[in-house]
Amino acid sequence: MKATIAKQWLLGIGICLSMVSCDSDRVFERNDDFENRIWAAEDTHTFLFTIDDAQTDYEVSLNVRNSLIYPYQNLYTTISIEDSTGTEIYQTLKNTSLFDEKTGEPLGSGLGDIFDHQSVVVSGLRFPHTGTYTAFVTQAMRMDSLPEIMSVGIRVAKMEK
Repeated sequence: MKATIAKQWLLGIGICLSMVSCDSDRVFERNDDFENRIWAAEDTHTFLFTIDDAQTDYEVSLNVRNSLIYPYQNLYTTISIEDSTGTEIYQTLKNTSLFDEKTGEPLGSGLGDIFDHQSVVVSGLRFPHTGTYTAFVTQAMRMDSLPEIMSVGIRVAKMEK
């Protein structure tokens, strides 16, 4: 048990360091943890972020952390983005592969039995104006309680010109 906690702690430190270093294009990134590693179908995660430059193209990515005993090969999520008036500017159903379809080997980066995935949701998104935006993320699997998902998050970054 202590070894698993130590591995999770080291993985978390490594991820934080990698996210902080050399990431000047990142506008926003936050991950929300799930209590007891369960993502309930009615549990929508809300992420508020600010766009200061409406003339730039952005890339929005989904972050997912899961354990090796997650029971499926993939994860379906619904992601929508609204401006401060509640107008939806983007919406999609995202299929993220967490394990190789043929071999069952985990994808993403990991340590021990925990793996992190970052997958692009939309690339080249131009926000219509500066201001506050809200991203909503819900799981869209066929289970009310999705086990062994540890966290979900959103990353918004300026695209290189």
